[in-house]
Amino acid sequence: MQFRPPAAPIRDVPVPRTSRADEEHARERLLLAALRLFAEQGYAKTSIRQIGLAAGVNVASVSYYFGGKAGLYRAVFWGMTGHTADPCAAPDAAADMTSFSLRHLFQRMLEPLKSGAQARLWIKLHRREMIEPTGLWQQKINQGMQPMHAALVGSLCERLGIDQPDDEVQALAMLIVGPAVHLLVNCEVIDILAPQLLADADAVDRWCERLLANAEALISAEGRRRRADDVSRRGHAKRARKPPAARSSGATTSAPGRTSRRGA
Repeated sequence: MQFRPPAAPIRDVPVPRTSRADEEHARERLLLAALRLFAEQGYAKTSIRQIGLAAGVNVASVSYYFGGKAGLYRAVFWGMTGHTADPCAAPDAAADMTSFSLRHLFQRMLEPLKSGAQARLWIKLHRREMIEPTGLWQQKINQGMQPMHAALVGSLCERLGIDQPDDEVQALAMLIVGPAVHLLVNCEVIDILAPQLLADADAVDRWCERLLANAEALISAEGRRRRADDVSRRGHAKRARKPPAARSSGATTSAPGRTSRRGA
């Protein structure tokens, strides 16, 4: 048997000793540079060296802070900072769906738009992830979008007074979040058509209020539709249970003052 020497111990990546404030600043510069490069070039065509140079930090800092290129991409994809948090819960930081509310849903979905140019790059990155998948998009659906959708559907069932969601409730959930998704995906178009609508944080907050009012209207309309359907079904059931009118076996009236006998 051929002898193999033990592998050399893995050493920590050396980085210059800096203060905590300097470390946080360097980490943020890496995230911002990575966001721009990943969004414009994609994961495969972006190198650690390019990111380090664009951020103006030691290339080894990528491994030090994020464990490598994949870790940095994951950090950017799921939301870089508190101001660009992913509206869908990250796998290692799932949202508490027990405290679900429509207001919180819209605030969370539109939060990235408050970061201006960073939001546009972040959305562009997600479009690229769908075209050039690394696996994170499916993970986002499974561990971020599905729990959020389930929480919304559960809330709708409770408000509509039903035990299990049907297709109409599922469709209602899609109609409620659809406008918010439109704002996210098409923010660059809105910037051209009516830039004042997403100009700052206050403008984004006004969208949250509009979306909340729209959602409440949709839920009310669905409630009215269901109540009308219930009334209609009860009416049909009542008519179906009503016995047929007794018919005379003798003469039947065919016209005023005239009678006709069956079989005549």
